[in-house]
Amino acid sequence: MILIADSGSTKTDWVIINKDGSNMMMFHTIGYNPYFIDTEAIHYSLSENLLKDLDGTSITEVYFYGAGCSTPEKKDIVRKALTRSFPTVSNIFVGHDLLASARALLGKNKGFAAILGTGTNSCLYDGFDVFHNIDSLGYLMGDEGSGSYIGKKILRDFMRGNLQPELQTRFKERFQIEDNEQIFTTLYNTQFPNRYLASFCKFADEFVTHPYIKNKVRDGFRDFFKNLVVKYPNYKEYSFNCIGSVGFVFKDILEEVALSYDMKIGKVIKSPMDDLIQYHLDEAK
Repeated sequence: MILIADSGSTKTDWVIINKDGSNMMMFHTIGYNPYFIDTEAIHYSLSENLLKDLDGTSITEVYFYGAGCSTPEKKDIVRKALTRSFPTVSNIFVGHDLLASARALLGKNKGFAAILGTGTNSCLYDGFDVFHNIDSLGYLMGDEGSGSYIGKKILRDFMRGNLQPELQTRFKERFQIEDNEQIFTTLYNTQFPNRYLASFCKFADEFVTHPYIKNKVRDGFRDFFKNLVVKYPNYKEYSFNCIGSVGFVFKDILEEVALSYDMKIGKVIKSPMDDLIQYHLDEAK
């Protein structure tokens, strides 16, 4: 049986499936970004939340695609945890979640692929692997167009009292915020500040038709194109293919911005798993 994982900064979706496509089972755990979690913590989480559910299954291959798995050192943090968790499995693959997105969006075709979720990323793909990637620089330095980026912009306006009165009141009620000190305390003490910032993007989901929200989302996507997408060679020759909740929820605004940069929208999906399963089933034939 094949075990496939799609791990973002927030959560990991797991699927175990026979090579003929039968007996599929799905599981969910926290995200395992090696920039925020170490081998021991990953192994403990897997032991407590996944392995007992897989007891008795015959796993022969593990394919783990994860946010933060971009260097050999970071991949090794995850690989060591998986090796400890699945000691009888010899074929354990650890790759970046950007590769998962490219394979899910494009299969074995060449093209452009992006992630617009809690964070952002993008690449050119040759039909098998990523061959050109411009670093999104993470939530502190970049991640334009992401949930954390848009959430931070809305949060900043709230903290400065710059939201329209109705939105200011609804925001405070929605997130049970007493004052700015509460926000600073949480932001600087939480283990995952990017997730905390991205949580405020959910406010945009609820007021997606409001002009203020539409402008903030549009500005975030424009920053993504201006600082990242247009830097790829001959980017206009590709369609814009995207995975992630932010791109999926705000697809209409995303398409508007993409077209303003002379780039047609291609495949936009919320999660890569279904298409990633198909990719590996095709590989197993």
